[in-house]
Amino acid sequence: MNQQEIMNIIPHRDNMLLVQEAEVVDGVSHAKYHVSGEEFFLKGHFPGNPVVPGVILCEMMAQGAAVLLSTSPDVMGKTPMFTSLDKVRFKNPVKPGDTLESESWIVKSKGPFYWCEAKGYVAGKLCVTAEFSFALV
Repeated sequence: MNQQEIMNIIPHRDNMLLVQEAEVVDGVSHAKYHVSGEEFFLKGHFPGNPVVPGVILCEMMAQGAAVLLSTSPDVMGKTPMFTSLDKVRFKNPVKPGDTLESESWIVKSKGPFYWCEAKGYVAGKLCVTAEFSFALV
């Protein structure tokens, strides 16, 4: 999917649409975001040494998971809202010029709640891992 197709299935828009490409293969979302260096979150984090904030990396992975959730018929017309973020680990920084490639998958669901795990890589190097959950509203 390109960014326009992604906008048809998740509600995020500029400046918070943080998935530029995505595909779902065998129940795993593969999403990409290229960090140009012009993003609002880099302006003060940190001047002279810009690093993508951890919370933004989590949001990038969660949006990839939202693409995956959109493939379920139970999700049509609903918005996934964060309910938890757990076991987040930052392994390597993500900087301007990097492309974060994330993988997200569903580990369980119960009613309107979905639990996912995700990993984010730059050039094959693990940068971030997380577990999170959503409520579909």
